Amino acid sequence: MPKAKTSLEPQQERSRESLRKLLKAATEVLGQRGVEGTTIPRIAQHAGLTPGAVYRRFRDKDALLEAAILGILERQEDRLKSGMTPEMAAKIPLDVFAEQIIGAMVVTYRAQAPLLRAFRHFTMGRADTEFIRKAAKLEIRSLERVVDLVLAGRKEIRHPNARVAVSLGLIMVVSTLYEVVVFPTRGADWKDLVPKDDNALKRELTRAFLSYLGVGPG
Repeated sequence: MPKAKTSLEPQQERSRESLRKLLKAATEVLGQRGVEGTTIPRIAQHAGLTPGAVYRRFRDKDALLEAAILGILERQEDRLKSGMTPEMAAKIPLDVFAEQIIGAMVVTYRAQAPLLRAFRHFTMGRADTEFIRKAAKLEIRSLERVVDLVLAGRKEIRHPNARVAVSLGLIMVVSTLYEVVVFPTRGADWKDLVPKDDNALKRELTRAFLSYLGVGPG
């Protein structure tokens, strides 16, 4: 028995590494090519595998992309769990902490805009599926984690329902980033209606968020 286990471990590790490469390749091709341009042959080539090797793991492109997206959401949740604790967050002034969070979101959404667009296009036609239910649970848990960090020891929030206010405030920030950064479909038509650059966008989103929470003078 011990010998059999020893002989299987390298094979299992190679299999796990092959899967990691495949999911990473699927994510990268999706961000570069969009949903329509993402094909099994392109993903396989990007991963250094054959299309047959991909089909042995996943029945089709949709199943592969579902696994890749869920993997991203799971890693996001893991990073939040292993990162800052509420006790650490409570030591940072709320205006500074909000600026840090929203600034990081602006940078991330800008850098990942093509991939986020592809995510949205991919998920639009999958309402009421097990994939959507799993993705929604992961996203909600991540949001709740950030809400807990914002709320930690925050006596300066004057909104009558602090938890709802923080949750909705973060959702409004995300929605604005999708509208302004991820799907800037209106282009020049909106140039006088939105902040002129990402630094200004970060400042205005932070100001709006804190104002909604009732944080500030008076």
